[in-house]
Amino acid sequence: MTIARDHDSGGTHQVKKATASGWIGSVLEYYDFFIYATAASLVFPQLFFPSGNPQVAIVASLATYGVGYVARPIGAFVLGHWGDTHGRKNVLILCMFLMGLSTMAVGLLPTYAQAGLLAPALLVVLRLVQGFAVAGEISGASSMILEHAPFGRRGFFASFTLQGVQAGQILAAAIYLPLAAWLPKDDFNAWGWRVPFLLSFVVIIAGYYIRREVQEPEAFARQKAQGAPARLPVVQAIAENWPDMLRVVCMALMNVIPVVTTIFGAAYAVQPGYGIGFDKSVYLWIPVVGNLVAVLVIPFVGNWSDRIGRRPFIIGGALLSGLLSFAYLYAISIHSVPLAFACSLLMWGIVYQGYNAVFPSFYPELFPTRTRVSAMAIAQNIGTMITAMLPALFATAAPPGTTDIPWVVGSIAFGVTVIAAIAAFTSRETFRVRIDDLGRPGAVPVPQQDYERQRRQSVMRAQGSRMFT
Repeated sequence: MTIARDHDSGGTHQVKKATASGWIGSVLEYYDFFIYATAASLVFPQLFFPSGNPQVAIVASLATYGVGYVARPIGAFVLGHWGDTHGRKNVLILCMFLMGLSTMAVGLLPTYAQAGLLAPALLVVLRLVQGFAVAGEISGASSMILEHAPFGRRGFFASFTLQGVQAGQILAAAIYLPLAAWLPKDDFNAWGWRVPFLLSFVVIIAGYYIRREVQEPEAFARQKAQGAPARLPVVQAIAENWPDMLRVVCMALMNVIPVVTTIFGAAYAVQPGYGIGFDKSVYLWIPVVGNLVAVLVIPFVGNWSDRIGRRPFIIGGALLSGLLSFAYLYAISIHSVPLAFACSLLMWGIVYQGYNAVFPSFYPELFPTRTRVSAMAIAQNIGTMITAMLPALFATAAPPGTTDIPWVVGSIAFGVTVIAAIAAFTSRETFRVRIDDLGRPGAVPVPQQDYERQRRQSVMRAQGSRMFT
């Protein structure tokens, strides 16, 4: 009876399909998004910008990476509205098409030597489209899985959204690894870097095929049938939930850790201007191995957040990963590949996942069904937009030739993670609140004993249906 309000009408079959859709969709979307990030650190400074000043080229290339995040709040307004009025499934399919086409187009661009300033201008335009498209992915997928998931298992199932993101990053780096290792440098710079972008046609085909079969969640369908969805969900979300949206903005600043690891860290390690001299093919293994560990850690953390709550993992993950950024950058500065690997595994692969695995359930749980996608998308993407400006800031505050790069960049990163931890500390706990009560500050959580009983029942139903066999 009361439990039924937290189950979709399709039962465990639809939970499985929604989770698979969110996972695979995130893999494909973030494969597209992160092959750009990898190229921006490794090859774009030489290909799309004047070669006379390496420092300017590095800063300009990292700035084009950040441009994609500038478009994300705009995409969040549009795609969040679409997801709250037309459905979670529809917005996710739209995101797939936009991301796939824009990424393929990057692989067809002329270089600066071929087209002059037109080349970086077109690169910026396509990065804006990418940022617009990705703005609806995490909020749409997290909301869809959360609303399909059984009560007491929302953290576990929603965590697969971010496991897909990490798998997408593995795929992005793994595509570059053989190309960077096997191709001569001239061939890689001439055409090899284009191959991962052109392979993005898979996003369009696989994404549509996977997502077309998923039903809309019962929570959304029920409100739509009752005429309850907001006509202007963005306006309603800001008017009713702005304090929680502000908290999500601050918590989303945790994106500083992947920025330090995969963007600035890559430029610091491999670009000639910094003088570190890591081989590109060697450095690419650092995010790959870190993400392999993260893929294993994320469901475990998501499951534990269903038992002890969301806030402890976010607070602990924020503060510890911020501290570890000092060690990671120091390892690069002393040219130690083994130590850089170890610090990456600890900071990125394990500690950061305390935050990363939990926010796909915690963020949407802070908002009601009628405005959930809009509120989460806008708040999260504003936060990530702010952190996307950090690579250029890092490169400016600690330019090539600076001797205290680990201290300067690490201090900025830690300060940002402290802000995220404070925001999580001031948020209310949500894991024991029922789906229809989410988003109400005064909602009463289910008593711990009843919650544990219902959570165990959800686990047994999932095992009985052999959900993941």
